[in-house]
Amino acid sequence: MKAALVDLDAGKLASNRRRIPTPRPAEPVAMAEVFHELREHFSYEGPIGCTFPGVIERSATVRTAANLDGAWVGVDARALLSVEHAPVTVINDADAAGIAEMCHGAGRGVDGTVVVITIGTGLGTAVFTDGHLVRNTEFGHIEIDGVDAETRAAGRLIDGGLSFREWAPRFDRYLETIRDLLWPDLVILGGGVSKEFDRWGEMLRVDVPVKPAQLRNHAGIVGAAMTVA
Repeated sequence: MKAALVDLDAGKLASNRRRIPTPRPAEPVAMAEVFHELREHFSYEGPIGCTFPGVIERSATVRTAANLDGAWVGVDARALLSVEHAPVTVINDADAAGIAEMCHGAGRGVDGTVVVITIGTGLGTAVFTDGHLVRNTEFGHIEIDGVDAETRAAGRLIDGGLSFREWAPRFDRYLETIRDLLWPDLVILGGGVSKEFDRWGEMLRVDVPVKPAQLRNHAGIVGAAMTVA
């Protein structure tokens, strides 16, 4: 779990990131305690943007938590995390990263359909049409060749021992499926693996424009802050 202060005009961090390991199990109360520890580290009182790896209704109710504890489903995340003088806005993590990239990064000024994919523990997606976000898309969980896409193409598989040469064709197959479903004008790749795009990007064969994210791992924090501006 990570936090930082954000310069909204520049679209970049205004402080160093503070990082605390995610509790195990990743249950709501335990994660809320870390959330407040992060807030207190910055001695901050004011509105906070928070990302979450799952579907978040406009009411801030959590509907999916594929990579966290199932106890999150049905939780009002805003009510759980907000305190006096520090109201919290909660948004899907890939949506937040996408907002930042569209405003300050690789998607700036791009019309048409743009798909932002965050490659990490899972595969997060954010879809924009002429700059407008389609909230809570979960294209990381589409079925490809009979299995959930992120089980074969998420970044965690590289951490688990796959080489880029072994992983890239799997991810390319995923991008081909995204192409066939959405026909994007641009695909932006974020998350930890995107930092090494120069090592594997040339292995992709999909025939749509693909760029690495410009804000990299800062995109989610910047986008979260933008939701409360």
